[in-house]
Amino acid sequence: MAERRATAVAERRAAGVVERRATGAAVCVLVGAVAATFAVVAGPGPGLTGYVSEAGVADSIYAWTYRLGVLTLGAALLLLAAALRDRSRDDAVPRPARRPDRALRIAVVLLVVGAVATALSGAVTCSDGCPLPPFETPTVADLVHGAASIVAAGATVLAMIAILFSRAAAEPLRRTATICVASALPLAGALGLAMLLVGRGTLAGVLERLLLLVIVGWGVVTAAILATADPGDREKMNS
Repeated sequence: MAERRATAVAERRAAGVVERRATGAAVCVLVGAVAATFAVVAGPGPGLTGYVSEAGVADSIYAWTYRLGVLTLGAALLLLAAALRDRSRDDAVPRPARRPDRALRIAVVLLVVGAVATALSGAVTCSDGCPLPPFETPTVADLVHGAASIVAAGATVLAMIAILFSRAAAEPLRRTATICVASALPLAGALGLAMLLVGRGTLAGVLERLLLLVIVGWGVVTAAILATADPGDREKMNS
């Protein structure tokens, strides 16, 4: 009886940690997205004809608002990775028969990579117009910023795919990942082709914003699911 009570207390404590981290992730996603969107809309950028990152150019009056928003989004991915990692295991209840879910572990690693790349994207600003090859001549900072932004988005989409194929992830997490992957993959592919074949312009600008909208939506919904998972879902994630 005493052992069962201690186990229950430990499980509630672990669930509380996950809930706080997931809630923090949801808040950071919303705050970061609002800050970055405000900088893009209110700033002197070219609107839909340019990249979102142009709001962070040094001479923009809202540059720091944009950068802080991006850094907050990076923190959100890190918190989401921590919440997902802790939800998928239960150190307080040893179960010799439990086998770790590789897909879920991969998702956690990808989210950490996405968080680091997002932070780098926010820390390294591009020059005016955020030029990228093959149609423009970029600086070193442009290449670093562009590569970091691509890695951040790509790693996050790959994390969605990993969750989609995870046998340990609860059904709401897989369902959300399925919907978002079905939207993100075509957008990412079309955006890549637009950047290579057309270059900077309205097409690339609209596709980039739609892809980011899907990623933000996935982050908020996934964090909310992790924060409010019922005992049945928690048991499944821990089995």
